[in-house]
Amino acid sequence: MTPYARRGVHGQTVEALARRILGGRIPEGATLDLVALQSELDVSLTALRESLKVLAAKGMVDARQKRGTFVRARADWNLLDADVLRWQFEGADQASDADRKLLRNLSEVRAIVEPAAVRLAAERRTDADLTALEAALEAMGEQDAGPGQAVEADLAFHRALLTATHNELLERMEMVIEPGLAHRDRIVHSHPHSEDPVPAHRAVLDAVRDQDPGAAETAMRALLLQAGRDLDRIDRSDDAVSDDAGSDGRKGTGGK
Repeated sequence: MTPYARRGVHGQTVEALARRILGGRIPEGATLDLVALQSELDVSLTALRESLKVLAAKGMVDARQKRGTFVRARADWNLLDADVLRWQFEGADQASDADRKLLRNLSEVRAIVEPAAVRLAAERRTDADLTALEAALEAMGEQDAGPGQAVEADLAFHRALLTATHNELLERMEMVIEPGLAHRDRIVHSHPHSEDPVPAHRAVLDAVRDQDPGAAETAMRALLLQAGRDLDRIDRSDDAVSDDAGSDGRKGTGGK
């Protein structure tokens, strides 16, 4: 997956505008004050207009005579666009309700796509596919691996599974799954209460190696259930921390 270029004024301006819209700082239906944005972002009007063209192509903004440039309704946004997904997850607050909803949506998409995809992978995998899967699993299991390496290893594993289907459209599903999976992994792998991911991934690899579609699907569903448990556990932990912080704050106020 090749994300939109982040370098340079143009790329930075596109991302700054996109994240403001996706985060609700510039709400749906709002008319953009281009002069104010130009000054605030410290860019030329030409750079700003070129950046808005990128967002228009993704269904996020539009322009009309007498109204100017405005934010379109969320229903019009290309939410499956790889950049839009990445901007949502990379700019999200992991404790927010919107972020949790987005991760749950991703879990549902993965539950539809990946069990079916792994059946094809078990039937069609090549020696090269197995090598890629084994390398990713080995990197995932390295004891000295930090959260960043763990994330990259997990992405490589799931990318290799989609590649092993040898179905061009399924391979491109990485553009939908990977941005959210990366964000989910960053949360899970930096949290002390997540389960060891290696056994569940190894079960998937073993079934794919054995060319057993039924076992591969069962193993993938078990892996996804574990992923769901990790998020539930982290949500409960974060909620407990928030409740404790709120209680401490109320106690402190009462003591004054």
